[in-house]
Amino acid sequence: MEQELGLTFHASAAEMVPSCDVVTINAPLHPETEGLFDDELIAAMKRGAYLINTARARIADRDAVVRALQSGRLAGYAGDVWFPQPAPSDHPWRAMPNHGMTPHISGSSLSAQARYAAGTREILESFFAGTPIRDEYLIVDGGKLAGTGAHSYAVRG
Repeated sequence: MEQELGLTFHASAAEMVPSCDVVTINAPLHPETEGLFDDELIAAMKRGAYLINTARARIADRDAVVRALQSGRLAGYAGDVWFPQPAPSDHPWRAMPNHGMTPHISGSSLSAQARYAAGTREILESFFAGTPIRDEYLIVDGGKLAGTGAHSYAVRG
């Protein structure tokens, strides 16, 4: 079937990640997946790959993701759920490089998803053009609450 479809079967994530430029996690959280993307699995990924976690934050080891981004092992990380949530003010993902956190859209309407996509595109276009991102789209900037985030969340000591 692999030949017929022009695909390659990988029996495990560890076998698959060395051949991927982008890895997207779409798996339930259970004992076998908690912390799955740890230092060891991330080290098996292509240097400069992107990790996208639309599943649960605890599938990726929080600190392993930070180290991989700081070292350049990962080129970027995107996710839609933090652990814990809401994230404390000192959560390391607030200041790690090359990451984007988006709203969790599972179960939302198609029109809502279209609005999310349009907003995400605007944010990316602003970022790459070096122009300011609208305040209503900002939660954190430079490791500190900003825009809507500054109006929505209290800074805890």
